[in-house]
Amino acid sequence: MHEHHDIVIVGGGLVGASLAIALENSGLDVMMLEAASPGGLPPVFDERNLSLAEASCHALQALKIWPLLRTASPIRRIHASRVGDFGHVSLDAGEVGREAFGHVVIARDFGEALETRLGDVASLTRCRPARFIGTRLKEDGQREVRVADAEGERLVTTRLLVGADGMESAVRTALGIDAQRHDYGQTLFVSRVRPQRAPDGTAWERLGPHGPTALLPRFDRHYGVVHGVPSDEADAVAALDEGAWLARLQAAFGWRAGRFIASGERSRYPAVRVVAERLTAPRAVLLGNAAQSIHPIGAQGFNLGLRDALTLVEEITVHGLDDVAMLDAYTSRRREDRERTLAFSDGMARASSNKGLAMRGMRSVGMAALANVPGLRAQVAAGGMGYRGDVPALCREHSR
Repeated sequence: MHEHHDIVIVGGGLVGASLAIALENSGLDVMMLEAASPGGLPPVFDERNLSLAEASCHALQALKIWPLLRTASPIRRIHASRVGDFGHVSLDAGEVGREAFGHVVIARDFGEALETRLGDVASLTRCRPARFIGTRLKEDGQREVRVADAEGERLVTTRLLVGADGMESAVRTALGIDAQRHDYGQTLFVSRVRPQRAPDGTAWERLGPHGPTALLPRFDRHYGVVHGVPSDEADAVAALDEGAWLARLQAAFGWRAGRFIASGERSRYPAVRVVAERLTAPRAVLLGNAAQSIHPIGAQGFNLGLRDALTLVEEITVHGLDDVAMLDAYTSRRREDRERTLAFSDGMARASSNKGLAMRGMRSVGMAALANVPGLRAQVAAGGMGYRGDVPALCREHSR
């Protein structure tokens, strides 16, 4: 007899773990396949800084994850500008009746909070370290999943397979779902930087022809930094000593946030867009980066993936797992949010790196409009706070 679980989640990162927690009271038997060993965390839970939109913060409160976070720092203002262009955009949370647009947390702290919370989910079976090998649809309509762990390979049957295994998703490949890829030709360096004057709750984004230089206010008197460079210069930037690295950041960003005086270690990631051509297959669904990996400009990635997970839980609650309409309803509900967020992220990344004179004029006009039209600023702020399309109830619960 095969091992059976109602739902099998492949991937124990940000989205997969959040989904497992959100399913806690569903009455379903859930298994999660995780690459990390017990006591360890997936690589995604490193020193990166996560910008959590207000909608995500509400959901994490409802899922009892928020009280476990130690490093949350509010984003009260957003300031965006572009090298060589006229004007800038400045948004204040008070203008839209909020104390903050969202919060910044350190990924490692978030991972530890998720790990603590997962320990309370009695209906969850965690298989770790484990690897997804493949899947097929059985004649009885259930999905068979091949799993490899310390005891060898075995088969598990399930009524729903969830691929939450990242940009290079093995589940997506096994399901035969193609993905569109675009390499932005940028490498993103992530670090923390200490300024001479402490952050005041402002998130800064300075756009340039080779990517953004963004500063996110942290709880520890530092900024979390993302700095984009041309991919062919990445090795040279990685080799810079601390002083040269700080000088490069200062030159790219300017002096609006003051002088940078110290930096933590740097890590680097390619800026690549990977978008699955469809989200579902029979008794299978893709979430988070497995469904769409986007440029980090605007900090929308995890927030979008969390809304994927929460919408799936709502549709399972309404339709159950045996109703084909469940996956159709899920796809329909996610369409507007997904398409608008993808268009925003990709449009910003491409437009900001375009050096053409005509595009420079269009960007300047756009910034002027955002600076002077309150209704437009409110619309942009709402999208950034996670309110696009059909928003899951846990995200809307405390919204005004």
